Amino acid sequence: MHKKNQIINLPAGYFGMVLGIIGMGFAWRYAATIWPVSAAIGEALVALATLIWLALSLTFITRLVKYPHTILAEIHHPLMSSYVSLFPATTMLVSIGAAPYLRPLAVGLFLFGASLQLLYAAWKTAGLWRGDHPETATTPGLYLPTVANNFISAMACGALGYHDLGFLFLGAGVFSWLSLEPVILQRMRTAGELPPAVRPSLGIQLAPALVACSAYLSVDGGQTDVFAKMLFGYGLLQLLFMLRLIPWYAAQPFNVSFWSFSFGFSALANTALRLGHGGNDGLFNAIALPLFLFSNAIIGLLLARTVILLLQGKLIMRAELSGGGPDVTVR
Repeated sequence: MHKKNQIINLPAGYFGMVLGIIGMGFAWRYAATIWPVSAAIGEALVALATLIWLALSLTFITRLVKYPHTILAEIHHPLMSSYVSLFPATTMLVSIGAAPYLRPLAVGLFLFGASLQLLYAAWKTAGLWRGDHPETATTPGLYLPTVANNFISAMACGALGYHDLGFLFLGAGVFSWLSLEPVILQRMRTAGELPPAVRPSLGIQLAPALVACSAYLSVDGGQTDVFAKMLFGYGLLQLLFMLRLIPWYAAQPFNVSFWSFSFGFSALANTALRLGHGGNDGLFNAIALPLFLFSNAIIGLLLARTVILLLQGKLIMRAELSGGGPDVTVR
């Protein structure tokens, strides 16, 4: 009989919490430059997200060093492998958060995150070209390695002043998005209903257009031109679809996977403010505040429900690790 040890086994998908919180922090940072609101709100959200990122990163790295098979199991899993790319993605977002205070640290985090995301995307996405990816694993999670990471890389470039490099990442993200979206939508329309446990991944569908808009504004100096408005319009259409499907993907109890909606909503808040402030059209001024408040309400709800999970002992996942083999059973 093998001896068993307990380990903290937080899947890489938990990094999704960082996406929404720090994204909303960036929105509040911008709000403080155009409205008479305290800059401390945005900085507090960025600090909270950074602390969560640090805790998750230490746990992730500890598992990688002491129990590498638990990480390898995620990397080779058809669904979970995409979420591993959230580690470099959130690292780059933290670099944006640090940029106004510690530029050398921000540049270091960006270089690490950008290099790691490109290496992982090459391994993960190019590996799919061999033709052995199951159709049932074709979900919006596939956007993460090449779409989300390249858009976030572009955002970091904009924050650090590397605008030409940022356009390269933006192009990589846009064309990766355009190539993946038809495949993902076709699967969801015709290849059978997503299981309830996987349905929250649909929240990622909200993000590409809005995060692309945010990345474009970052590298283009904040110019609210026609392209930015078109991206925002497609993002609003995806929001309408998300609202229509609430009863369908909410058919299971709340869990951390619902944070997949958060980055799209935080990008909605950020881009609404930028378009409302930078545009000459009264429409964007009219919708900026309602969309900002709505996005804050969603992120606040996710935070509240997550705290409840923590108090109930259902957030920190532990696993029993068999001393004689790589099998990990989550408790």
